[in-house]
Amino acid sequence: MDTESIYLDHAAATPLDARVLAAMQPYFSDHFYNPSSPYNVAVSVRRDYEAAKHELAQHIGAKPDELVMTAGATESINLAFAAVSGHVVVPNIEHHAVLAAAKTHDHTVVSADERGFVTADVIKAAITPQTQLVSVAIANNELGTVQPLRDIAGVVRGEREKRLTKGDTTPIYLHSDGSQGVGQVDINVARLGIDMLTLNAGKIYGPKQVGLLWAASHVRLNPQIVGGGQERGLRSGTENVAGTIGFAKALALVSDHRKFETKRLSELRDDLQARLTGAFPSAVISGHPKHRLAGHLHMSFPGIDAERMVFALENRHVLVATGSACAANKGTRSHVLTAIGLAPEIADGSLRLTLGHLSTAENTVAAANIIIEEINREYTRTSK
Repeated sequence: MDTESIYLDHAAATPLDARVLAAMQPYFSDHFYNPSSPYNVAVSVRRDYEAAKHELAQHIGAKPDELVMTAGATESINLAFAAVSGHVVVPNIEHHAVLAAAKTHDHTVVSADERGFVTADVIKAAITPQTQLVSVAIANNELGTVQPLRDIAGVVRGEREKRLTKGDTTPIYLHSDGSQGVGQVDINVARLGIDMLTLNAGKIYGPKQVGLLWAASHVRLNPQIVGGGQERGLRSGTENVAGTIGFAKALALVSDHRKFETKRLSELRDDLQARLTGAFPSAVISGHPKHRLAGHLHMSFPGIDAERMVFALENRHVLVATGSACAANKGTRSHVLTAIGLAPEIADGSLRLTLGHLSTAENTVAAANIIIEEINREYTRTSK
C-alpha cells in the first residue's frame, strides 16, 4: 500500500502483521516438509501444525479435533452447509457466500430490521419441522451490527430439545460466520451457544486464503474435497502449515489485545462520526447504535454518488469502500442496504469506513477533513 495513503477499509482486508510473517517464515524455507511424511523432520513439522491447531482451538474454547482447516471463509461456509440436506434459515443481510450456499437447499430468508439486527423471534418464526440449519453471522460485514447470537442459540436449542422429546432425531444446527467479528467481540463457542463457526485469517492481520470451520462433536460433516484423507478425511490436500501457524499467531494477537483495541477503535470511530455528522447533519448512519463493531462506521450522504466519491478520495490518498468488496467488484448496489430498507438515493451515497491497526488519531482526523472537503466539492458540483 502507498505509505501516504490512509486506509479505511479494514473490513475488506488487513495487512499481514510482521509478527505473523515471522512465525510463518521458517515453514516456507527451512521447515518446508510435508507433514504426512514419516521421517523426523517432517514429523516435527506435523507437531508444529497440530500445536497451531491446538492454539486456534484454545482461543475459541474448542477442541483441536473439532477444527477443519480450509482455504478461507467461503470454503468453510460451504462445508458447514453441506452438513445438512434439509431446510435452512438465513437472514437477508448475510454475506454472499452464505446466501449462495443457502440457495443449494430448501431455504427461508428472513428479514433484518432497519438497523441490520436479526431478532431471535424472527428466526423462531421461520423454523419448520424440516429445518436443519440456521446461519447468522456474528456481525454484519457492511453495517457492523453485532447479532444476538446467544438469544438465537436459545431458539435453536429449544427446537432441538422439543424434537427430542417427540422422538424426532432430525438435527438442527446453528452456524455463524465469525469472520468480521473476530478480534472485536467474544468468539467463545460455548458462550455463544453455536454448533459451527467459520473464521478467516485474512480479516485479522493473518494470511489470506486461510480459514477454518469449527464443528461441535455432534455435527456430522460431509467432505467436499476428497483425496488423501487429511483433516480427518473432511478436507483432503497437503496441509497449509505456514498458513495455519500464521493464523494461530494472528488469532492469539487479536485475542490478547481485544479489549484495548476495541476501546481504541471505538474512540476513533466516534470521533470520525462526530466530525462527519457535524459537517453534514443530513447524513444517515446505518447499523445498530449500541450493538456495533468498534471499527465500523457506515454513513450515507444523500445526493452523493458514492462510487465517484471512492475514486475522488483515492486521488487524495484515502481508501474507503461503498460496501462489501464482493458487491463493489460487481458494480452492484449493496444487497444489505436494500434489505434494511434504505432508499436508493440514500444507499447510492453510502460509504463504509472501517478502522483497524493502521488507524491513528492523526490519520483519522486527516481522513475526516479530506472526506468533508470532497463531499462538499461534490455537493457544489451537483448543485450547478
